[in-house]
Amino acid sequence: MSREADIASEQAYFDAAAKHRDRRRDDLRQLPSAAAHTGAAAHLRRYAETARRALGSAGEAVAFGRVDAETGETRYVGRHLIRDADGGVLVVNWHAPAAAGWFEATPDNPAGVRRKRAFTCTGNTIEDITDTIMAEIAEAVDAQLLAELTRGRTGSMRDIVATIQAAQFALIRAPRDQVLVIEGGPGTGKSAVALHRVSWLLFQHRADMAAADVLVVGPHPTFVRYIGQVLPALGDEGVELRDVGRLAPDVPRGRTERDAVARIKGAARMAGLLARALDARIGAPDPAERLLVGGRFVTLPGVEVAEALAAARAAALPYAGRRQLLRDRLAALVAARTGVDPAGADAVGNLVERLWPQQNPTGFLRDLLGSTARLRAAAADEFTSAEVAALHRRGADRLSRETWSAADLSLLDELAYLIDGPGRRYAHVVVDEAQDLSPMQLRAVARRSATGSLTVVGDLAQSTGSWARDSWDEVLAHLPTGHPARITPLRYGYRVPRQAYATAVPLLSVAAPGTAPVEVVRDGPAETGVHRVGLAELAGRAVTVAREHAEAGRFVGVVCPPRQRRPVEAALAANGMTWSSADRGELGGAVNLISPQEAKGLEFDAVVVVEPEEIVASDERGHRLLYVALTRTTGYLDIVCTGDPVPLDAPARPRPPVDDEPDAAFTRREAHRLAEHLAGQLRGAAPPAFWDDILTQVRATLRPTDPVSSGPADAVSPGQPQAAVSPGQPADD
Repeated sequence: MSREADIASEQAYFDAAAKHRDRRRDDLRQLPSAAAHTGAAAHLRRYAETARRALGSAGEAVAFGRVDAETGETRYVGRHLIRDADGGVLVVNWHAPAAAGWFEATPDNPAGVRRKRAFTCTGNTIEDITDTIMAEIAEAVDAQLLAELTRGRTGSMRDIVATIQAAQFALIRAPRDQVLVIEGGPGTGKSAVALHRVSWLLFQHRADMAAADVLVVGPHPTFVRYIGQVLPALGDEGVELRDVGRLAPDVPRGRTERDAVARIKGAARMAGLLARALDARIGAPDPAERLLVGGRFVTLPGVEVAEALAAARAAALPYAGRRQLLRDRLAALVAARTGVDPAGADAVGNLVERLWPQQNPTGFLRDLLGSTARLRAAAADEFTSAEVAALHRRGADRLSRETWSAADLSLLDELAYLIDGPGRRYAHVVVDEAQDLSPMQLRAVARRSATGSLTVVGDLAQSTGSWARDSWDEVLAHLPTGHPARITPLRYGYRVPRQAYATAVPLLSVAAPGTAPVEVVRDGPAETGVHRVGLAELAGRAVTVAREHAEAGRFVGVVCPPRQRRPVEAALAANGMTWSSADRGELGGAVNLISPQEAKGLEFDAVVVVEPEEIVASDERGHRLLYVALTRTTGYLDIVCTGDPVPLDAPARPRPPVDDEPDAAFTRREAHRLAEHLAGQLRGAAPPAFWDDILTQVRATLRPTDPVSSGPADAVSPGQPQAAVSPGQPADD
């Protein structure tokens, strides 16, 4: 049979299957009208809507593949089950055991499969077919996968169900009752595998687990938006997706904080400090408590009140629950003396408030951080005096005006747990980029798990920030232990092209010694572009390169360190370009401006990395950040720099001691470089409208108002005349 005839035959099958799918969708649409009463109609409407979603949308392809077994049996595999009028199966749901051959068959292990046929479709129209004859092919990665990887990217992750490889499929269908760690380098598909695992578990355990029983936690809002359409595309709507900061109570955010303080707040010992501070708010009774109840005075012996207080303290309940228990016991004491139920009496309520004051997370934390005495008392011997001093801060005059830092959020979540209990819990929890989460953030994730069943996703070679890790044991120590933990690596890199990965892989020797590189399976369209320019030209050249990619129809990510953010934005504006900004949770324009930290988990057709030396210098694990930045592309990689494009020898920023103020003192060399940078901006990279802002920002950086500890001998400290640098007169080197 010719190729054209083959496609025509398959199209006839697709058309027939689509008619049966559409017929079933119509039947379901009319189902509620057959109900005997409104209650039944509502029930049938909910059932019909769920069943219609399970059939997929009317315009999508009925199948993505076909499996021909050695026995002669043929099965079509799609995202949704489709039956004919007699109940016969036309298309197998990818979750079903009957579809396993599509994913598991490899040249080394055909698993009874003679041929896999992949369909390339526009809607339900077949454009092409690709056959893999298992006895003839030697490659482990099929042609359909490579074709899929060349498709242009958008602002949303796509499902990979049509191209799942055997090693990925084994993880997707792994047993539920475990803590499964999926570790993989850039482009191995680990995040997509975790999401498809959710879909698989929902199908296999549909009798006892609904979509609302699953929580997916991402590192930041942009990532959560990026993955948001994968599960709905697979027919699984209702899974809760949150970034890790949104596990906490909803509060005003945006407070900036030193890294050293954020690290203290992220430590597991903060949980003990908060618990002790909360317990310290419980008072002690007077020798006798005199209450006015129902127009008469009642005296409660202090010993009896103390016994009620001790019983409430000992109860296995959260703070608010034990407070209510104390109220009930005090009311019982009053009733025993008066014969009158004092429920709701102000006197009892006032006594309870004095002995066991009502608390909420935000008010409690504001007051705790604002009191050195309370912090010192709660710190016990687990915190140094310098750490207590670092935690102390003056709060807003009104609680409604208080803003909170990212590190505060996990403390607020811990307090919500201590005061009101665990809240909403889930049958399965997925946590992505888990290697970067602090112990307090991991505690917030762990308490959401009702069963101990988790899928943990990450890559130690990409672990950065205050809690960068070199071992999964450091993560697992803060997660539930009710089920066994299993760490499984993904070996093949499907997304990142060979040229880009070859540029990035030398960083592993510095960033993560001992980490094995992934095996890249495909070539990209071009070699890595390196653009060396002067400092004043840096932003302009980066924008020029990004514009060229955008004009070619590519989805572009510009990875920019903080010091280059303003000049790059100014250059974008000067060139009349619009862009999306990841720090505002945006992703999806032709050009997207992102920080190295925000780049994790994202992918673009073309990536422009700005000034790698500054990326390295911005973080204690700066080489890992640069490794992340260089591996975000599926096609083109360009590096715009003033120095080394892959600076292996450049030092990353060391983590400051707790009692130091980062960036409060500059060496003469650093001040010189910053002045040169400012001069370059004012000469051409920034429009005049930005000059005052830039000058104010740099002056504040070079001359902070807060006192600091002594720095290096050659430091430029606050108040020294050398720190007052102007664009035309750099400091002496």
